[in-house]
Amino acid sequence: MDTYRGSFMDRGADDAPAYDYADDEDGHEVPPSPVGQDERRMQVRAYNHWASLLDNRNFPSIEDLDPAALPDFGPYSVLLDFTGGIENPSIQYLGDKLADECGTEGDIQTLEDVPSRSLLSRITDHYMQIIANQAPIGFEAEFVNQRESTILYRGILLPFSSDDDTIDFIYGVINWKELADQRTTDALLQEIDQALEPQSHRTPDALTDWADGPADLVATGSSHDDWDDGDDVLDLADFAPSAPGGLSLPSPAFGSEDLAMPGFPLDDDALVLSEALPEPDAADMELADWLASARELAEAARGSEDRTRSALYAAIGRAYDFSLAAVEAPAQFDELVTESGLTVQDRAPMTPVVKLVFGADYDKTRLTEYASALSHAHRIGLPRGTLSRFLSEAPGGLKGVVNEERRLKREESGKEAAARETPREALARKLRKIEPQSFADIAPEGSEFTLLIARRMPDGTVVLVGEVPDDVPLLERAARKLVG
Repeated sequence: MDTYRGSFMDRGADDAPAYDYADDEDGHEVPPSPVGQDERRMQVRAYNHWASLLDNRNFPSIEDLDPAALPDFGPYSVLLDFTGGIENPSIQYLGDKLADECGTEGDIQTLEDVPSRSLLSRITDHYMQIIANQAPIGFEAEFVNQRESTILYRGILLPFSSDDDTIDFIYGVINWKELADQRTTDALLQEIDQALEPQSHRTPDALTDWADGPADLVATGSSHDDWDDGDDVLDLADFAPSAPGGLSLPSPAFGSEDLAMPGFPLDDDALVLSEALPEPDAADMELADWLASARELAEAARGSEDRTRSALYAAIGRAYDFSLAAVEAPAQFDELVTESGLTVQDRAPMTPVVKLVFGADYDKTRLTEYASALSHAHRIGLPRGTLSRFLSEAPGGLKGVVNEERRLKREESGKEAAARETPREALARKLRKIEPQSFADIAPEGSEFTLLIARRMPDGTVVLVGEVPDDVPLLERAARKLVG
């Protein structure tokens, strides 16, 4: 079913029903966000790059990141290094566009060196969230900068690690727009109002005499001399059409609601699958038939996965059925992969399957998750036609299945073969570099309970390394171990 959220690119102009523009209600649309789609796409490109470096790890390796080689968003980015502590991270990279906006002068070594009330100084409001959540975060806000200009900014923070265990680097991509002052804004809105104000419909003058028709003009010998010579230019104002604004063409409008047509209700529940999809007859299905069936469900899931999981799970389930058929017809599958310009890798055999079904241009992070779900289904030997229900009933749904498959892969690779008795060596080296503290160095203000990290020295003494403040989940996990 098509809705205004869907795509009508395949509908020909000749198939469109007649549309009476006189039924349109003239009104003003809400102006778009000052930080537009170009900036939003910048954050998406940054996230996709981060996801491409993930490679089934907890966090991408910092060694794989080269901001200077990312012309799309590198100039608008900053790389923070937390190996020396989270209070005042050092700045390993600062893009030239972001540096110019912040008005930096000279070399900036740490976050404390950033000019106050600059855009970069605002990042401190957000980077603690990424350490707590252990995942990328996006943010959007506005503030008045050091030049007394109101800045609306949007950004994304992406975690990186040197040991796949600790977030010790954060890569931020930020874009911004300077908002106009109130006088400029008022003038602009007034111009928009005038431009969008519908023109009044001109009422034709009442006819007092009826003409017998053009033929009578010739029959009676009428000529140009019989007409009023007062006007040299033909005035077409009286022949104005009845469309809004005096136009015979469609009036301009914003958004995709212009594509809404009678007979296609804009129902939020329209895309929810109300009944189970019929299972195809496996005996009559060729490999190409399984692929076509999976692609059909994937296309339906593209428009509904944000509101219902049933369509998405059905598409992933049918992709699994396609992968089972591919095992039975390896030559045909290899031909499909080659024709699509894809390759099969031993470490990710399900990736070309999901790319064939959902499209190679689909979001890479989601493709990786779908491939992990298919790999897990093969691991446990699910029968054809059962993965969709399995995902619906699994704890945590798709995410839970993906996490379980990744855990099993890590165990197979030996990364979690045995519980570690000491921290990872890379992290231990960083802890040893921290200067020991005393209890007097701990701030007296704060929560009643806090988490402290201590170190046993070679001579047997115990010294205080530091405090981990304002991390309630971590404090609770440690407290449960303490109280048993």
